Amino acid sequence: MNEELNPGAISQVPVEATPDVPETTTPEVNYSEMSLGELSILFEKLMSDEDRMKRAKEAEAIKSAFYKKLSKDKAEYAPEEEAAEADSEAAPNNVFEAVENGFKSLYNTFKKEKAEYNRKMDAERSDNLIRKQAVIEDLKQLLADHEDVSSVFPAFREIQARWREIGPVPATAFRDLNDTYQFYVEQFYDKVQLNRDMRDLDFKKNLEAKEAFCEEAEKLSEDENVIDAFKELQKLHEQWKEFGPVAKEYREQIWERFKAATAKINKNYQAFFEGQKEKQAENLEAKKALCEKVEEIASREEISPNQWSTLTKEIEEIQKEWKKIGYATKKENQKVYDRFRAANDKFFERKRIYYSEYKDSMSANVDLKMAIIEKAEALKDSSEWKKTTEAFIELQKQWKGIGAVPRKKADALWKRFRAACDEFFGRKEENFKAEAAKRRSRPQNGGRLQRPVVSEKEKLIQQYNRLQQDLDTYENNIGFFAASKNSEPLIKQFQERIESVKAELATLEAKIRQIEDAAQAAEAPKE
Repeated sequence: MNEELNPGAISQVPVEATPDVPETTTPEVNYSEMSLGELSILFEKLMSDEDRMKRAKEAEAIKSAFYKKLSKDKAEYAPEEEAAEADSEAAPNNVFEAVENGFKSLYNTFKKEKAEYNRKMDAERSDNLIRKQAVIEDLKQLLADHEDVSSVFPAFREIQARWREIGPVPATAFRDLNDTYQFYVEQFYDKVQLNRDMRDLDFKKNLEAKEAFCEEAEKLSEDENVIDAFKELQKLHEQWKEFGPVAKEYREQIWERFKAATAKINKNYQAFFEGQKEKQAENLEAKKALCEKVEEIASREEISPNQWSTLTKEIEEIQKEWKKIGYATKKENQKVYDRFRAANDKFFERKRIYYSEYKDSMSANVDLKMAIIEKAEALKDSSEWKKTTEAFIELQKQWKGIGAVPRKKADALWKRFRAACDEFFGRKEENFKAEAAKRRSRPQNGGRLQRPVVSEKEKLIQQYNRLQQDLDTYENNIGFFAASKNSEPLIKQFQERIESVKAELATLEAKIRQIEDAAQAAEAPKE
């Protein structure tokens, strides 16, 4: 049967084969790399889309990613940054519960809307099936009632228009229904005894419609959005099938024109995905490089408190860089993500263990410093000046050797220890002043008043002790500041103070030695 009498023949020509592609027309999104907040915002945007009912697969993908992320975040939660606070407690459950409830509310609304939408669509398709069956019955009746159907050609055209206006039918009925309709259309063309003018008019209308399809396809072939262009091309092919033949002299020409535009769109489509493969290969290499950076950081043997903070920021910057990189190849994307996640997990697990042990050590340091305080308080009222002075100096050295304590307790502990030290050395200074005053009041060497005892050495020693206590305070502060975020400026400030105090201590120590050397020289027997 030639095309002139078989308007359905054109529908038998297949569209060129195309590569496997994602079902959606938007770029694929890796939801597994998004946070709970980002996934919630993404679902909110989806809910504001008027066509959200056509995005059910996307909604389910977001939902699946959200609950996987929620489960991981709950399992991995650890208050590392608060580990330096001995009394800190974290209660994330309320936060997670609030986020989950917000997302669940959105999803339940979508689910209800989708159920209602599906119900309406099912009812509409069922109604469309009944309407199209009625059109077929009208076409059958038209053929049965008229031997010469040329007189009822307008009625035939009206039946074709009605058929095209009716929407989709249930998928299970589509093929049989469409084949039946095409069968009776072909019968009409087989039976019709159209005069040439009427036939040429029909051919002309079909040609005009198919030329419009060619023009639209040619525009699509120049569209930079090749995915949308390919989608629209499929619609054009479906519409092409709805129209009958054209005059024989235009038949091959119009089809070749339409087929050429189709081929160009298919070529663009194929090239796009080939380009995607190259880009994905580049992305894979970039992601592997980031994996190596995190793996190197996570494997470092010795990391100080200050370094943990710096390295955490470095890891966070690498994570931001990771999010900017697009997909890797489909085969490798999940593997490289799992590798990246494992390296991150290793680093943060080591950090969690470090701060857990650090917290335990700070608790032990509190006990050690309390023991020193109790010894100092027991000695502060002693009048054995030399022996007790040596004891206090030893206690200060021990205090300096103890590591950091929780920030909330550090100041109180230091004030209590320093109070005991100050009380003893204050009493000692007052005693020396009193002794000096007595000596000044007693005559000597033939009735002359005794020269005041030079106490410069004691003054220097007392000044030395006070500075040593300040040094202990600064070094202790650095210990717990290093466990905090954004503490670099404070640490730098205290380091400068420490260097300044050490310089003063060295100067004082030199002066004390000079005084001692001078005293020894004066006491040495002359030859």
